[in-house]
Amino acid sequence: MPKKKINKTDVTKDSASRIKSTKLNPPQGISFSFKYYQENHPKFSCAAKEIVYCLTLLERLKNLSSLTPQELLINRSSSLRCHPIRWEETSENGFGLPNEEQLVDTPYQFSLSSNEYGRVHGFFIGEVFYIVWLDPDHLLYPAK
Repeated sequence: MPKKKINKTDVTKDSASRIKSTKLNPPQGISFSFKYYQENHPKFSCAAKEIVYCLTLLERLKNLSSLTPQELLINRSSSLRCHPIRWEETSENGFGLPNEEQLVDTPYQFSLSSNEYGRVHGFFIGEVFYIVWLDPDHLLYPAK
């Protein structure tokens, strides 16, 4: 059986359908990354938490994504409590990431809600907040 030659289809940008490509603007506000998230950390795990914890986390991240890093850092909301982490006041002495000295300028934490669900710990690089630990039981700072 002879092979049938199939001609290449020419597709131009101004095709008959007149569909134009969409240009997306870069996101405005904070983006969140789990690139450095340590899900198996013995102290900072949310594996045994109920679904309401995950829903609260997602809602908080959604709401914060409309802010710039500067707006987050100067926000004085009692339910947010965003501030730098001072390792000397905690039960840890760093995140334990490879090349952490070059990677992390300032570690931060913020609350998921006023009195429940704990904190999120991580750091900024530009407009991206890298989540390292989820601390639902407030274990980073020892009880005073």
